[in-house]
Amino acid sequence: MLTEARIRSAKPRPTPYKLSDGRGLYLLISPAGGRLWRVRYRYAGRENMLGVGAYPEVSLRAARERAEDARRQVGAGADPAAAKRAARDARADTFRALALEWLGKQRLASATLEKARWTFNDLLFPYIGDRPVRQLTAPDILGVLRRIEVRGKHETAHRTRQRVSQVMRYGIATGRAESDPTRDLRGALTPVVSRSHPAVTEPSRVGALLRAIEVTPATLPPLPP
Repeated sequence: MLTEARIRSAKPRPTPYKLSDGRGLYLLISPAGGRLWRVRYRYAGRENMLGVGAYPEVSLRAARERAEDARRQVGAGADPAAAKRAARDARADTFRALALEWLGKQRLASATLEKARWTFNDLLFPYIGDRPVRQLTAPDILGVLRRIEVRGKHETAHRTRQRVSQVMRYGIATGRAESDPTRDLRGALTPVVSRSHPAVTEPSRVGALLRAIEVTPATLPPLPP
């Protein structure tokens, strides 16, 4: 069996080699000095290999625990490698993962990008970030938006709904979502009340306004032939 001292003293060689700990667990040492834990096991009559981390991030004790967990899965009739792939795929299909992927493909101005990050990090991820996008429903989204509305931020709630819709439509396009639940929220949010600017009635201010209009360039539609 391996010891921490033996692992630390192991030096890279011109070709990869293994340090065995027994019961299928070994440490693979690469010529570049990388040290990767591997577990060999048999499932459905075939030999398979499972990666359980890198040393020293995963200690010898932790690697043994992970190897034992893999053996328990085999004993229960499950393939540890398949279970690991399924867990990885599930993490890739969370709202957080999809939103960050979508955001990374946008070409936004710096201020817009920062506002989008704030919307995701502060308003959305704490509540639905770890949820698989296929499981998100209109009530799930509405619950998040209600948290914004109760603070009187009605316009922010509407803009946040738009961000969720953009991410969900990206999920549909990439095959990771089946529908956009925000479509069912039309009319569910408090309308944004627009404010009218007061009319200019003072003669001195009217003159200033007219002069500003005169010097402001305007683009007119072309005249018909």
